[in-house]
Amino acid sequence: MNKIAIIQARMGSTRLPGKVLEKIGDLTMLEIIYRRLEKSKTLDKIVISTSTEKEDNVIENICKKNSFSFFRGSSNNVLDRFYQTAQEMNADSILRITADCPLVDFELVDKAYEIFQEKSYDYLSNTIEPTYPDGYDIEIFTFEALKESYLHAKDEFDLEHVTPYILRNKQFTKYSLKNKENFSHIRLTVDQAEDLAVVRKIYEKFNPEIFFSLEEVIKVYSSNYNLFIENQKIQRNEGMNIKKGQKLYKRAKKVIPGGNMLLSKRPEMFLPEQWPAYFQKCKGCNVWDLDGNEFIDMASMGIGTNILGYSHPEVEETVIKAVQDGNMSTLNCPEEVYLAEKMIEIHPWFEMIKFARTGGEANAMSIRIARAATGRDKILVCGYHGWHDWYISLNLYDKDGLNDHLLSGLNPAGVPKGLEGTVMGFEYNNFEQLQELVFDNKDAIAAIKMEVKRNDEPKDNFLEKVRELASANGIVLIFDECTSGFRETNGGLHKKYNITPDLATFGKALGNGHAITCVVGIGDIMQNAQETFISSTFWTEKIGPAAGLKTLEIMEREKSWEKITSIGEKISKRWLDLAKKYELSIDTFGLPSLCGFNFSSKNFLEYKTYITQEMLKKNFLCGNTIYSSVSHTPKIIDNYFNELEPLFSKIRDFEDGEDVLDKLEGPICHSGFERLN
Repeated sequence: MNKIAIIQARMGSTRLPGKVLEKIGDLTMLEIIYRRLEKSKTLDKIVISTSTEKEDNVIENICKKNSFSFFRGSSNNVLDRFYQTAQEMNADSILRITADCPLVDFELVDKAYEIFQEKSYDYLSNTIEPTYPDGYDIEIFTFEALKESYLHAKDEFDLEHVTPYILRNKQFTKYSLKNKENFSHIRLTVDQAEDLAVVRKIYEKFNPEIFFSLEEVIKVYSSNYNLFIENQKIQRNEGMNIKKGQKLYKRAKKVIPGGNMLLSKRPEMFLPEQWPAYFQKCKGCNVWDLDGNEFIDMASMGIGTNILGYSHPEVEETVIKAVQDGNMSTLNCPEEVYLAEKMIEIHPWFEMIKFARTGGEANAMSIRIARAATGRDKILVCGYHGWHDWYISLNLYDKDGLNDHLLSGLNPAGVPKGLEGTVMGFEYNNFEQLQELVFDNKDAIAAIKMEVKRNDEPKDNFLEKVRELASANGIVLIFDECTSGFRETNGGLHKKYNITPDLATFGKALGNGHAITCVVGIGDIMQNAQETFISSTFWTEKIGPAAGLKTLEIMEREKSWEKITSIGEKISKRWLDLAKKYELSIDTFGLPSLCGFNFSSKNFLEYKTYITQEMLKKNFLCGNTIYSSVSHTPKIIDNYFNELEPLFSKIRDFEDGEDVLDKLEGPICHSGFERLN
């Protein structure tokens, strides 16, 4: 019997890239594994099986340098690569070792092979019922069993992990190798940085010896447990049990504070420890994750950026041309002039405009302009306006001041304490409160900055009164239309109410997924942008204005604001109908095209998490809000509600006493800003 050990190695690990060539002492992890296996008295040959990807050329170089046998094959279909490797080596039986096990024990290999040969099993492993430390994993199987898997396995999981097909099928005889004492709680594999640190400490303990046994490692564990603590919270076989997106997110949190760049895209806001987290492509309202799973986006459509759907062909064609022609130059792009003229054409009461690339930038710019125009400092706000110091300073004045302006828990750490009292909040539709703030701070208010509408309709001529109050007191009125723009009208939502602000900010939908935002306003006020320094390199690139021009053209042609408003109104009605059918109390909120619902229950977050969890299994990305796009067809919406209805029925059971926590497969989602560990 030709007994071949195949070491499965690649550079592209999701959680710890390049780990196979990380040094442990003077040798790479891959070299150590190969050297330790060479001590086996049973194996006839050892071969390293890697992929044909360019990044794995370095593994081939290491093999050539050390005269190691190697084979290169498919990157994605690891089963195919394994089969081709075994066939090339004329294997009769195969020992499978992954290159994240630098403590692989040659004595254990020989013991396992003795049992395997004696009883003529098709498959033997010490991982069926784990009793050995994680990292001492071995699998032995016949070439014929591998061939059967190669010919018949079709599932992506089977192709990636080589042996699950054998394990599932009863036609193969199997043996579970167990240790006398259960050490499965000890983690000695290398999947993450903490693992590598532990293994390095173990090798340092035995230095310069590299051929120490499992028994010797256990003795060290018994006498010096502190060496092993760093990685013990990581679950066994975590790499097989979680998807690529969550693997990458765990990695991200080690190098990116908070894990990503936008709170609204944190997995914790949807489904902690289960959310796909990352995408590889998107089209229409379809999103594909890193594992190739396709989902329907019934959540936020890029946090409201894609009214026309993802990757709209006309917009993307325009962007591709902008890239090919050159995105940046010493000279300015003409598209910014054309887009400025178009925005003023849509809002003829405005006369001038300045562009940025994010909503936070545009809002900060509008505040600077207002302060420069009035010579005053204080700002009154209603709504959500970004992350900059000027806005978050409201929580210096009132530690919970921003809680009712979309997000709770916003910590003003790092915001200069000297800004305390420069920003004050007021409630929507509470004109008396706003009026009192203006009179109490007479001749000190530079701007009233507010969203035209988020959840509630203006009552008792609220917007008209705000306009009159601002004008009477020389205050700049700024409407933040970054979220509301182009949702109900061709332009700002203020057009619907026939109220003209002095300045307005736009973003999100303006470029259909490409970064372009702006401040637009009355000429006399906008000219003050020249009296203060407002300037940024990437505000001058071409992609944003080019995408903006094409997006405005398509929205105008399709009257997209009418379509998404109609879609949202129908969705809200169907939520209410479902709630009524199952005798549940819910509140709906938001603009029709940015609608959402909440259960009137102390368990509303648990219910939201449950819905997200179960809908994800049905390939829907969703929570309790939906940002509508023209790509949300009636069929898609019907399918969404067909899957949602049984969940409302189940929530009725929860309200009647069944414990929702028993049905949750992970932590409850967050409701606002929280610091992550």
